[in-house]
Amino acid sequence: MKLVTRAELGWPLSAAPTQTSTDGVKVHYEGSPVSRELLTDHARCIAEWKAIRASHLANKEENYSDIAYNYGACPHGYLLEGRGIGKRTGANGNQPLNRAHYAICGLVGSEGLTQPTDAMLGAIRDGIELLRRHGAGNEIRGHRDGYSTDCPGTPLYTWVQRGAPRPGGTGTPPSSPSVSLSHIVAAARKDPSAPQGHTTYRAEVLVVERALQAEGLLSSAYVDGSFGTRTVTAYAAWQRRQGYQGSDADGIPGGTTLTALGKVHGFAVTA
Repeated sequence: MKLVTRAELGWPLSAAPTQTSTDGVKVHYEGSPVSRELLTDHARCIAEWKAIRASHLANKEENYSDIAYNYGACPHGYLLEGRGIGKRTGANGNQPLNRAHYAICGLVGSEGLTQPTDAMLGAIRDGIELLRRHGAGNEIRGHRDGYSTDCPGTPLYTWVQRGAPRPGGTGTPPSSPSVSLSHIVAAARKDPSAPQGHTTYRAEVLVVERALQAEGLLSSAYVDGSFGTRTVTAYAAWQRRQGYQGSDADGIPGGTTLTALGKVHGFAVTA
C-alpha cells in the first residue's frame, strides 16, 4: 500500500463525525472533467485531491466539515487519505446512505481521464481492505446504488459490478513476512540514539514501519528501516490505540501490540 496521509498533505485532523462501522464501501468518481496530465505527473494528483477538499469546504449549501470521501485513489496507485478511518463520509447523498457505507473516490471523471488504471484499482482495493480492518462490512457498491447519479461512471461501475477484483501485480506478496519481537525491541532501543541513517534489523523494521504507515501513524518519509524517534512516536500512538496509557505506551514494542499490528497487516511475530 502506498498511503499519503493527511499529515503529509498538510491537513489537520478531520472534523467529520465519528463512525466506526458500516455495511461496506461505496466507490465514486469526480463526476466532472479530469485532466489526463494526472497520468504522467503525480504532483497533479496531489493538487487535484487538495482542490477537491477546498471545493467541499467552500460549499456552504452542503456545509461539509471536511473533504467528503474517506479516501481517494490516484492513477499511480497511491491511496490518498481524506476523512480516513473511523469517520462518517459525506459523499453518498444523504445521512442514511452516509451511515451505511464509507466512500472512496477514484481520480477519474466524466471527460479527459475516464479510464482507471490498474494501479488506481489496486489503490481502491487497498482502501477497501484497510476500511474492512477498521469496521467496514463486506459490501462494495457504486455511488449510484441507492442514489440517482451517474457516479462512479461506467468504467468504475463495471469493475464494481464484477466484485471489484484486484488487478494482477497490485497486491502484496503471497508469502507472509515475519518479525522477531526481540529484534524489533533491540532496534527501538538502539536506533533513536544512533547516528543518522543507522539501522538495526532493517528488513524487519521496514515491515513494522509499513504497517504503521498504513495505519496513518507514520509518514512515508520515515519508512526507512531505522526505528528512530519518529517510528517510536508512531508506535506509541499504536499502543494508545490499543488502549495502553502512560509508561505502557512508550513506543517500545511489546508482544501483545506487535502481534495485534501483525494480525491487521499480515505479518507474523516470533520471539
